[in-house]
Amino acid sequence: MKILEKISWSSLAAPCAVLIFSAIVSGMAAPSFAAAPSPQTRILVDTSRLTLETFLSDPENDAFRDLLKKAEGILIFPQKIKGAFVLGAKGGNGILLVRDRRSDTWNGPAFYTMGGISIGLQAGGSVSEVILLIMTQRGIASLMASSIKLGAHVSVAAGPVGGGVSAETANLSADILSFAKAKGVYGGVSLSGAVVSVRSGMNRAYYGRQVANADILILRSITSPHSRDIISLVTAAAR
Repeated sequence: MKILEKISWSSLAAPCAVLIFSAIVSGMAAPSFAAAPSPQTRILVDTSRLTLETFLSDPENDAFRDLLKKAEGILIFPQKIKGAFVLGAKGGNGILLVRDRRSDTWNGPAFYTMGGISIGLQAGGSVSEVILLIMTQRGIASLMASSIKLGAHVSVAAGPVGGGVSAETANLSADILSFAKAKGVYGGVSLSGAVVSVRSGMNRAYYGRQVANADILILRSITSPHSRDIISLVTAAAR
């Protein structure tokens, strides 16, 4: 998938604002329900929920839990990555959920893949699971594009990890904060240069028809009953 060479905040903000305004004007009509998801996408959503549960339950992740309460979105890559210091060599798939502040819940999931870079945990070891907290509306708007490069189109920084580490130590100017787990060890991880791309085929397989990420995440014009568990988990954890 061709990487967008130039993405400006102004060019992304305007279309996103139009989508949000349209949703408000339409009175947030009841979304349509999708057909049964494909086994592959259902498993990815379920493993993403398990990954998030693990991150939330670990006592080392106080800062992560606090920052989730402030986040505008969460992008979870739950798949084990084989090969030391390699992420997405063959494509690491994940899901994005976006906060809906009008309804005090979350929308999604939409499907993404991340690749294009070799990375390592600051704590050492190979990366197995990655969660990105999207902290700004700029970050959300950027992810409506078909493909973005972290560190170029949006700013990204390693999230704070460790017992006694508070959310105040995070780089609050970053659009995205990254967290990772490898061999049972959590750590901040640098993802600058990684490419995050929409998986349109997986969206179609999950919802039963071709659907844009903005329809899933912003307009909420389609939902899947299968997503209730992970949406409930994120909604409760982010309050």
